[in-house]
Amino acid sequence: MTKSNMADMGKLWEDLRKQARQLENEIDLKLVSFSKLGTSYSSQRDFDSAALGEKSDTAPLINKSSSEHMFDTMAMEIKQLLSKLTAVNDRMVEYTQTVSMNSPALLHTLQRHRDILQDYTHEFQKTEANIAFLREREDLLGSVHRDINSYKNSSGLNRRTDLYLKENDHIRSSERMIDDQISIAIATKENLQSQKSMLGTISQKMNSLGNRFPLINSLMQRINIRKRRDSIILGLVIAVCVILLILYAFH
Repeated sequence: MTKSNMADMGKLWEDLRKQARQLENEIDLKLVSFSKLGTSYSSQRDFDSAALGEKSDTAPLINKSSSEHMFDTMAMEIKQLLSKLTAVNDRMVEYTQTVSMNSPALLHTLQRHRDILQDYTHEFQKTEANIAFLREREDLLGSVHRDINSYKNSSGLNRRTDLYLKENDHIRSSERMIDDQISIAIATKENLQSQKSMLGTISQKMNSLGNRFPLINSLMQRINIRKRRDSIILGLVIAVCVILLILYAFH
């Protein structure tokens, strides 16, 4: 490599370092402002939440026309600067790979710029995530407060309508229960009628058998008379035994 080429390469390295330092300074200033914006965003949200009971729920928790627009614009600018700084660092890496002589100072400078880029990227992502979390939480709280306010401001007519609907549901439930009870009673009545008809049929058959076979009917009557006679005799025997036991016990 000639002295002229070496001089050109050295000039290129200095230009890259100059661009990197300039971008790093711009990013540092933007990150400071971005961090302050996140802090003011959080403070304004807390202040509006504390004063929510005195203010209307329809009022926004922050001035979205200014703060949120500023947040989006600044985030886009920082992303563009980080992208440019990444491109410069990539060119610096290519430079170190192109030149044949990699001095420790050169590598140390390159590593330092890469560390700065990584720190700035991490800080930006952290601040952006915090503000995004606050915005999502604010939207959720705003939705909840609007629902509460809508419920509180609901007219008495709507409440009476709800009561009427509930009462109508109770009446329908009672009607269904009564219908079920009537169905059970009808089924029980039909079952009893069926059993009555069955017993009547059996009685008719028995009478028919008795009329057709008078000897069987007479035999059954005799059996019943004998059973009653045996029962009377057994009862008399037991009574006599009890009387004899009582007389024996007193004598």
